[in-house]
Amino acid sequence: MTSTLEHEITSQPEVVAHVLDRELARVGRLVAGLPAFDYVLIAARGSSDHAATYAKYVWGALAGYPVALATPALYTLYKRPPRLRGALVVGISQSGQSPDIVAVLDEGRRQGRPALAITNDAGSPLAAAADALIELHAGPERSVAATKTYTAQLTVIALLAAAWSAENARADELRRLPEALAATLQLAQPASARAERYRYLQACVTIGRGYNYASAQELALKLKELTYVQAQAYSSADFRHGPIASVAEGLPAVLFLPRGEAFDDMLALARELRERGAELLVVSDLPAALALATTPLPLGGELAEWLSPVAAILPGQLLACRLAQAKGLDPDQPRGLNKVTRTL
Repeated sequence: MTSTLEHEITSQPEVVAHVLDRELARVGRLVAGLPAFDYVLIAARGSSDHAATYAKYVWGALAGYPVALATPALYTLYKRPPRLRGALVVGISQSGQSPDIVAVLDEGRRQGRPALAITNDAGSPLAAAADALIELHAGPERSVAATKTYTAQLTVIALLAAAWSAENARADELRRLPEALAATLQLAQPASARAERYRYLQACVTIGRGYNYASAQELALKLKELTYVQAQAYSSADFRHGPIASVAEGLPAVLFLPRGEAFDDMLALARELRERGAELLVVSDLPAALALATTPLPLGGELAEWLSPVAAILPGQLLACRLAQAKGLDPDQPRGLNKVTRTL
């Protein structure tokens, strides 16, 4: 029987199409109406924090804005919020319920800074704390592990990047997303059937670079949540600064290698890890990368590198779901987790 999680994973092409339909033009108008700012400060937790990692790269690369991640404990536990002069304060949250994320936006507005909320719940405290709201339009997410809300967040972040860039071609690239996601899911179904091979997996690494460092972070979280595997996420650069010494014969390594500026660096690392005896699971749209893998996880469609994380996470989500089932676990009810997490 198909799990609720798998149903939500396979719904993502339609979800992203809905986001584009509802928000493509509106985000352009919203951006035009924002007051001036010098940098972006993002408050987020969990999967939303990984979406914020993507924002650091794409808002910097396409719009030139420095992006910083907030430290919510400064606002709540220590009650020593920093000066936010020049900031656009952005809260990203699936539920919009966590008090520490709301506190960052409250403080931003107290200091006279514009505040933007990106959430799936227009009636949430986060939405109420913001000057402007962008909804995810993902519908109710019934499985505990976030999937469609994560890709909806990435899509909204990409919409903002495109609007800030003022490059007309970006909108055309965005419109290719639903087709690329559908093609990727079609390829991911047979690839994820290899999950049984990893039934006794206890630890692995996930590695990306640039835009897809966020993909490595998000997949590591999905593996922890759904399969209880000790998955560690790294950028390829950080991995070379020490952690590469931990690679032993047979260590599974999931690598994100879509075409683009980060490809050559990631391909060189893939070859080195293979020489060291690691078992490679490779997410890519290029044969040269997939050929190195014990378990290739191909991407479908044609996406520019800046949009590749929206598609690249899908094979990982499906693999994590299938691996949970291979381990005899319920992917819809991970132990000890609730759908909404509130932290102070």
